Amino acid sequence: MTRTGTTLHRPPLALRHWPAWIGIGLMAAAARLPWSWQRVLGRGLGALLRRLLGKRRKVAERNLALCFPELDPEARAALLRAHFVTLGIGLFEFARAWWGSVQPLRRGLVVEGLEHLQAARAGGRGVIVVSGHFTTLEVCGRLMCDRVPLAGMYRPHAEPAMEWAVRRGRARYAAAMFPKQDVRGTVRHLKRGGLLWYAPDQDPSRGDAVYVPFFGQPAHSLTSTHQLARLSGAAVVLFRHERRADGGYSLRLSPALEDFPSRDATADTARVMAGIEAMVRAAPAQYLWIHRRFKRRPDGEAVY
Repeated sequence: MTRTGTTLHRPPLALRHWPAWIGIGLMAAAARLPWSWQRVLGRGLGALLRRLLGKRRKVAERNLALCFPELDPEARAALLRAHFVTLGIGLFEFARAWWGSVQPLRRGLVVEGLEHLQAARAGGRGVIVVSGHFTTLEVCGRLMCDRVPLAGMYRPHAEPAMEWAVRRGRARYAAAMFPKQDVRGTVRHLKRGGLLWYAPDQDPSRGDAVYVPFFGQPAHSLTSTHQLARLSGAAVVLFRHERRADGGYSLRLSPALEDFPSRDATADTARVMAGIEAMVRAAPAQYLWIHRRFKRRPDGEAVY
């Protein structure tokens, strides 16, 4: 199979991978449950995870305190509960995106701004479609692939069985998948006029990064959107996606960022983070608050 940009080798079947395959089998089975069941089960799973994942719950609590100081403790607690509910539902969405049918999720789907993407592609130009790490990212990425041939960058999984399964699942709908280390392949794809879905909003362990504001906090952030655009000549379009209160999904593409990239990588990164912050404010419960977004600080302060 070559749709992911590299050959998908045979699945690793050694005995040491069997625990991972059992988990994958359970997820694949869960992906085939009726969507109405998945939403109910997801809410329950989210409530359970809030109790079981104590360390991650504390990370989310700290993130919400930093990012929403204007909210009183009761409002932040309600937002935390809502986040874990959407996290539980999001796990079923991930499974359905990889191994199930998204036909039920297409009902009531709202897609806006495709004309901005087409305008950005004028003349065969590539486009970096920037979003953030939301609980809806996988299923909304798949829904957007119904409209346009999106490729993606991803972090390879440490467990070979899970790596194989995730790549196999994404090969069903993504135009290509590039490991984050494959900058050359990614740039080549963009230079050929390809579209690349990219989420640069997590605190990186490697790569060129700077501190820019995110919810008024200094956030260690990759400059890679600037770098990829500079190397490939690609435009940058922001992609907002969310699960609505009525159970439907909304996908919105914005006009391409003007004068991007500039000569200032820090300023460009700040623009990208400001755009992602606006997405988060539109659907705050659906952002991945359990990630340690502020684990590095300019002053070395320990946040978590």
